[in-house]
Amino acid sequence: MSEEIFTDILIIGSGVAGLRAAVEIGEKYNVIVATKDLPTESSTEYAQGGVAVALSDEDEIGIHFEDTIKAGDGLCNEEAVKILVSEGPERIIELIQWGAEFDKEGSRLAFSIEAAHSRRRILHAHGDSTGREIEKVLINKVSILPKVIKASFTMAVDLIVDEGRCLGALLLRGKEIIKCFAKATILATGGAGQVYARTTNPRVITGDGMAMAFRAGAYLKDMEFVQFHPTALYSSGVPAFLLSEAMRGEGGILRNISGEPFMKNYHPMGELASRDIVSRAIISEMVKTGSTHVYLDMTHLEGDFLKRRFPTIYSTCLNYNFDITKQWIPVSPAAHFIMGGVETDINCRTNIEGLFAAGEVACTGVHGANRLASNSLLEGLVYGYRAAKSAIQYIEDFKNTDFKREIVLKKDFDFIAPSEIKEMTQKLKQTMWEKVGVIRCGESLTIAQSVITPLYEKLMRLFLGDPLAIELKNMVTVGLLITTAALQRKNSVGAHYRTDYKEKLPNWSSHIRLKKSDKNNIEISTQ
Repeated sequence: MSEEIFTDILIIGSGVAGLRAAVEIGEKYNVIVATKDLPTESSTEYAQGGVAVALSDEDEIGIHFEDTIKAGDGLCNEEAVKILVSEGPERIIELIQWGAEFDKEGSRLAFSIEAAHSRRRILHAHGDSTGREIEKVLINKVSILPKVIKASFTMAVDLIVDEGRCLGALLLRGKEIIKCFAKATILATGGAGQVYARTTNPRVITGDGMAMAFRAGAYLKDMEFVQFHPTALYSSGVPAFLLSEAMRGEGGILRNISGEPFMKNYHPMGELASRDIVSRAIISEMVKTGSTHVYLDMTHLEGDFLKRRFPTIYSTCLNYNFDITKQWIPVSPAAHFIMGGVETDINCRTNIEGLFAAGEVACTGVHGANRLASNSLLEGLVYGYRAAKSAIQYIEDFKNTDFKREIVLKKDFDFIAPSEIKEMTQKLKQTMWEKVGVIRCGESLTIAQSVITPLYEKLMRLFLGDPLAIELKNMVTVGLLITTAALQRKNSVGAHYRTDYKEKLPNWSSHIRLKKSDKNNIEISTQ
């Protein structure tokens, strides 16, 4: 017999969205925060650049709105953006009241600028450790709430859904499956960067929430829109460590392998153009010069300033024998953020009753086809809060408290050899990177689909008990969803660029929605 546990609300994921939701819920209702690693291991922890918010004297909520809409290239949900920029200041002020220490100039908050922002509105903490500061404050806040249980090293396997209602999730702790029944469930599992061979995301970001929601019957939307960060460290045997957008905001220059600055050839804003433009420009320069990377040059800036402004980046690069104060740093793009995800309304509700989603796992439409830099932490705070409010309202209206418990599990897990897991994982990552990357075309996407589909068909039949195998199943699922949507979108918009359809052609403004059929096929519709 597997263990059964009960709670009011289950939160899957412990990044900024999940923790902000837990803070809101934990004063009154029992909540379990399940995370497959340590609570601190999330994309939030590694977010360097900062958090965008209209709080400076030179800024306005309306201007932040316009910048976000422009970056989204015509596909933003304007209502969702209005909520983000108008509720954002309140969420940040709360953090400061709870002890968040953002950098200051004298007694005033210090704001920097990043690509595609028209004002200096980026708050940062300890130079380049903004995500870590926010995570620390939220964890401290959650830790004093007696109704919150943090379940570390507890992996969600699948959602429990009965007659269109989510009743919790199957959790894996060690080798034991736990049936966790909840009146409401919030997905806050982050993105899916690990489906790519090069990514800035930590190892745990494997698309789990998106894949679980898809298997449960939820709609996923805008999956073709994957943002590649232009400047990740490039060196043999070295992780794709992110070199913050703020480095270009502070005056960093991109140079090709011959040392020539090139960004003005691609866009009037040069290094401060949006991420999709900068990433494509870098790839174009790499192809032109037959190189594997370009350079980010910070050497014209004062060394002490760089060490003070970017202490984590400086010390990490130094560990890899690169001194940002004296050397041009080799960089190339890496998968960073997915604008698509589990489709929700502005109150974080999915099409499955009792299932909510917030943060990068969700798609409210706030980012459109391309996320504005540093809007992701703000999204987690604003929509994590809104998800909590919606979940609370749902359970207060919850009529049927008699959970169905006839969840039949297979007696034994299906087994995949570690060598096969490794081989399939590498095949997926390399295929996604080479065929579904920064620049795509119908031919490359069709090849990717033919490679990934057999993996998907095999894994969807299996009930797995090995965390690495479960992650593989989730990554393959999300990889196929991204590829399917990218094939369907026969135009170029935002972060989705196809060499065979370079323009915004008719119907470019429609949204692609994906849903699982009864036979595990992918049903495609447009909105």
